[in-house]
This record gives sequence, C-alpha cells and structure tokens, in this order.
Amino acid sequence: MESLRAQFPALRRVHNGHPVAYFDGPGGTQVPSAVVDAIGDYLLHHNANTHWVYPSSQETDALLLDARQVYAAFFNAPGPEWVSFGQNMTTITFHLARALARQWGTGDEIVVTELDHHGNVDPWRHAAEDFGLTVRTVPLADDGMSIDMDALAAMLSPRTRLLAIGAASNAIGTVSDVAAAARLATAAGALVFVDAVHYAPHELVDVQALGCDMLACSSYKFYGPHQGILCARPDLIASLRLPKLRPAPDRPPDSLETGTQSHEGIVGAAAAVRFLASVAGAIGAEARALRPALVASYARSHADAAPLVQQLWDGLGGIAVVKR
Repeated sequence: MESLRAQFPALRRVHNGHPVAYFDGPGGTQVPSAVVDAIGDYLLHHNANTHWVYPSSQETDALLLDARQVYAAFFNAPGPEWVSFGQNMTTITFHLARALARQWGTGDEIVVTELDHHGNVDPWRHAAEDFGLTVRTVPLADDGMSIDMDALAAMLSPRTRLLAIGAASNAIGTVSDVAAAARLATAAGALVFVDAVHYAPHELVDVQALGCDMLACSSYKFYGPHQGILCARPDLIASLRLPKLRPAPDRPPDSLETGTQSHEGIVGAAAAVRFLASVAGAIGAEARALRPALVASYARSHADAAPLVQQLWDGLGGIAVVKR
C-alpha cells in the first residue's frame, strides 16, 4: 500500500500542519506520477496534429492507436475501432443523442431511469425536445435504491428506440443489473447506452457481457485526466449522420471525434489504465497483456479494500446519529 501511495504526489500534501485526506471520491481521483509523465512526454516530445507525414504527427497517430487498443482491452471490446474519445462523458452523450435522434421520428421513445446521473438523462431530454421524441422514466423499486425492473419491462414497447441506463449510481452506489436490462431492451428492438462513469473505477467493464451497444466513462474517475471515452459498435456509428466539418474522416471511430482532440489527455488516459493494470504486479508493454492484468488488479483492489470498507461500515454503524 505504501508503494502505491508513494506514486501520488498529492498524498504528500500538508494543510495547516496536517496530512491531507481526499474524501471527494465521487468528484474524481488524484493522479499518479506515471500519468503526468505520459502527458508531459507527449507535449514535450511528440506534440502535433494527426494524419501528416512527418515524425511527430506519425508518433501522435501511433500513440492514439495505442490508446484505442488500451481501452479496447479495458472494455473487453472486440477491437480498437470500438473506441473513441471526447471531452467528457456528458459531451460525448450530447453529441450521440443528437445524432441518434436525427434518425428517429415523432413519438418515438427514449427510456431513462430515476437512478441515473443528469449526464445520462439531460442529453436525451434535450434531444427529445428538439426532435419530437418522448422520454419515459423508470422509477425506483420499493427499496428506494434500485431500478424497478418490472416497471422497465412494462415500459419498453415497439416505439422504444433507446434505453439509457447507469451501471452504478453516483449518489448511493447501487450497481444495477445492466445485463438484464439490456436483454429486455434488445428484445424490444431498442439500443442500449450505458453510463459507466461511476462503475468503471470499481468493476472492470465488459461490454460483451453487459450486452450494450454504447458505453461511456471518464478517466478522471480512475487516476487519469479529465477525458471522456466511448466504446460503441462501429456499425452503429457508421450508420449515423454525424455533424462533422469537411473533410474530416467519416469512418468510425474518427467520425465521432469532432475537431482536434486533447491528444495529451488521451495519452494520459491510456497511462491511467496501464497504472490500474500494474496494481497486481508488473505487466507487459503491449495492450493485449492488459486484460488479464486488469482482472488481477481489480481482484487485488477488492481484496485490499474489503476490510477497510467493513471497518468504515461498522464504525459508522456505531455512531448513534448515523442512519444506515
């Protein structure tokens, strides 16, 4: 644990003579030196725009491809063509929502849930307002902490075009059964978009097991910079009439990346995944070595955290004014 802590300069901070503890976990994580080093190395030695025939541009292209391969491993996606980048999850979702809604008709329906973050609700509401769609909201179950799956099943219809669902709640921590919800939506002929921002730091994403069409997260939740990442079916993205400047690429995943991206942020986001994968031990440099290392590192993190969470739970339970 001390060797891991030593990689985070922020943990050496002292305020009013006391070491600092960062409790704003839902607001993001601190960053290890390896991520900052990767960002700095890109800006100092490779900084260029893409798709030109000179060394720093070709190096940038190679680094961006590497980042796509890294996140394909992180998501357990079939290949790097599933991965694209954006400013953050919310911006990505607004962009996708508008592109998808352009293909739907008046009265078509989008289903969201009462458990979801605004980042996975408001983009769909705005798209619905602009294109004459209907938004339906799945309520919470009687426990007040989970999605009412029976209500979701009853709400899906032949007019349902998309289910937008969060994999984990930022407010209360509930991990939803996305795979079950996706099966219901897919059977109804609807697409499935997953907000994994609050899920990805704690559970290793597997888009194939979840059965979703699109999934987005943000690397600042797992030791990276403020960078949004999308995993989406390439055939679906290729079918969209995306707003783009000419002559920008119209092939996925590049077609989703409007304008010049934060190349340094993308490189840093890839470094964050490599850091996560290293928690259980040394890993190979190639992206294909990452998935088994990530599986081991997530398991190690869960094992290390379990007694600490139990101590916190028991300690809070012993305080009279705390309700649990």
